[in-house]
Amino acid sequence: MKIKATLERIPGGMMVVPLLLAAILNTVAPDLLRIGNFTQALFVDGAGTLIALFLLCTGAQINLKTVGVSLGKGATLLTVKWVVGAAFGLLAYFLAGENGLWLGLAPIAIIAAMTNSNGGLYIAIVGQYGNKTDRAAYSLLALNDGPFFTMVALSIFGAMGFVDGLFSLTSFIAVLLPIAVGMVLGNLDEDMRSFLDQGSSMLIPFFAFALGMGIDFGKIIEGGLSGVLLGVATTLITGTAGYYAFKAFKWNPIAGAAEGSTAGNAVATPAAIAAANASFASVADLATVQVAASTVTTAVLLPIFVGFLVKRLERKGVQLPEDYQEINEKVTA
Repeated sequence: MKIKATLERIPGGMMVVPLLLAAILNTVAPDLLRIGNFTQALFVDGAGTLIALFLLCTGAQINLKTVGVSLGKGATLLTVKWVVGAAFGLLAYFLAGENGLWLGLAPIAIIAAMTNSNGGLYIAIVGQYGNKTDRAAYSLLALNDGPFFTMVALSIFGAMGFVDGLFSLTSFIAVLLPIAVGMVLGNLDEDMRSFLDQGSSMLIPFFAFALGMGIDFGKIIEGGLSGVLLGVATTLITGTAGYYAFKAFKWNPIAGAAEGSTAGNAVATPAAIAAANASFASVADLATVQVAASTVTTAVLLPIFVGFLVKRLERKGVQLPEDYQEINEKVTA
């Protein structure tokens, strides 16, 4: 059987197929692989560990000369994602009805979903279509995890006072450290760089499957059409914004589009906002299920959207990531 060749013929297949298979399995038989020991450790609970190892392998491929490019990409994605999400959240506040909703959506759900991104999906996509600087950009993207940037947006809008303690420096360092360790090893020893390079692509289908085991298609039903609408808007709007921002800098635009998702931890953001300001309590529960639906919707839709963009670039003669690797090398030379 030509399993690998078949997966490679599917846009993003090394990530999409394992993720969707796991999501289906988790929806119809969630306890099938939750049997403890090695099986559960690898196929259910292993996403965090496998992604950390992927980041270490990626870090080893970073030459110190390219660090500035990686930080520039991370800062660009972070800014675009936040500005777009905050702008649409503000628009929702202006257009909201007496019930505090716009098109059935809670404004805090829009901000939470659009300003937060699924790091695992980003890594899986750039692992296949990006280069080492695209992957290393994740070290800065970890800043948009949790309610911190949602709170900043609401504070700017005057909706609430800024609340301390929502950004954890320790958590940020914990994301950065595997990349830093890999970067040190790779820059000290070329043989270690070559050795760890083998792990980058091999890990993708395994952590993609583990990510899928955290997806429940039932959340789409629970969140209703409004939650699906939020997920579609998050992918198409923030993904497209990232795509064109990267294209403007002559970077790989697929890496920019890879931020068009909602992270699972964003589901807890509306509750955190409501705890900080009781005026949001009336829509917190609705916002929670809408963000949950957006998380599942973007996890399914973003790989499909990226596949469409990749095919579009290929029709124009662009081969990923090689063509953009050359550009990055010229930038950092």
